Amino acid sequence: MSAVVASPVHRARVLRTLGVVAWQRRTVVGTAPAASPVQSADVQQASASAGVVVVLPTGCAVRELDLLGRALSAFGAQLARAPRIEALGDETMQVPHVPAYLVFGQAQAHALGRALPAQVMRDAHIVLADTPADILTQASAKRRLWQALRTLRRALAAGGQ
Repeated sequence: MSAVVASPVHRARVLRTLGVVAWQRRTVVGTAPAASPVQSADVQQASASAGVVVVLPTGCAVRELDLLGRALSAFGAQLARAPRIEALGDETMQVPHVPAYLVFGQAQAHALGRALPAQVMRDAHIVLADTPADILTQASAKRRLWQALRTLRRALAAGGQ
């Protein structure tokens, strides 16, 4: 089979004849791309109704995010829909003030401690779990994640969330 280089007009005509709809990616001119697929622009608004925020390490793999999404979904809609933010190493991390935080990793817990005021830290229920990479590879980390999610669910139920 030989490849023939056709013009875009010819290609569009052939695709239309075959009944194929050519999809094009939308682009917005003049805006910068999002910094992270995990961190949304309206985390502040979403977290007000959620009651819990999930703090993740930067650069999680797709497998890790999929595992965490399934684990959070297993504990109900409130945890499944919880906003997820990436912990940054500097103090510029924007963390909303909510009653509970689920933090994956010791470094992310330290970053959360630097980003939140002391009064919010005192009033919030913070649950620490292993990093997503450890959860994928170690059975004991999966067990600790399950226990952390149960603890978080109990804290949210006791708090009226």
